[in-house]
Amino acid sequence: ITKDGVLIALHDFTLTRTTNVRDVFPARSQRERRGELVDQWHANDFTLDEIRQLDAGSWFSDAFAGTKILTLSEVIELVRGRAGLFIETKAPEDYGDRGFDMEALLLAELARHGLAEPRADPETPIVIQSFSAESLKILRREHGTQLPLALLIGDEDSEWLTPEGLAEAADFVTGIGPTKSLLLDDQGIIDVAHQHGLTVVSWTFDEDDPGEFETVGREMAYYMYEMGVDGVITNNPDLYPRRPPPDGP
Repeated sequence: ITKDGVLIALHDFTLTRTTNVRDVFPARSQRERRGELVDQWHANDFTLDEIRQLDAGSWFSDAFAGTKILTLSEVIELVRGRAGLFIETKAPEDYGDRGFDMEALLLAELARHGLAEPRADPETPIVIQSFSAESLKILRREHGTQLPLALLIGDEDSEWLTPEGLAEAADFVTGIGPTKSLLLDDQGIIDVAHQHGLTVVSWTFDEDDPGEFETVGREMAYYMYEMGVDGVITNNPDLYPRRPPPDGP
């Protein structure tokens, strides 16, 4: 969320890693976050007009130099009819501390595009995910959304992957998103989650880190076709295996 309350499509909570904000706004780094000064350029400290001045592509590759950050509305218009949207509420508590209701703003934006209800546009399915269980509870219980919701789970949140944790999660989400290492440690989690009616979409699969596998394609194939996850989050969608390799994963 920008300083003027616009939802933008940003990979990180801050502008620090994926833009040239250090060069464009060198004096705008320090701000207070939960009682402490931090030296980072937070999106919420900038207006949309200021953010549009930034280069959000050079960090990735010279081929993308000059790429601008899009608003969520612009992303919807770009993607609609071509793919679905897996939207994450990022650090919602921090925005709440600054007076923004991220969950309400998100649902209002989806409603403006006619996408606030399940299957409203079969060509553009919507799933909302978050590491914040509270954010997902707000979406489900306070705002009453019936859109699919997924709880992202990192190594530090593994208590959600117990039978008790999965039963609790099933009360406010339709799926979970565990990091891939957690599933390798205990593949039985997938069956237990499915017993609770939860989908399992694991993350993050990247060609630069295929783990013990020869390629990220084979890694994804193993999770999809051997372990039985329902989907994967990947930085390489072009390498996604549509079917198992003929000689196995």
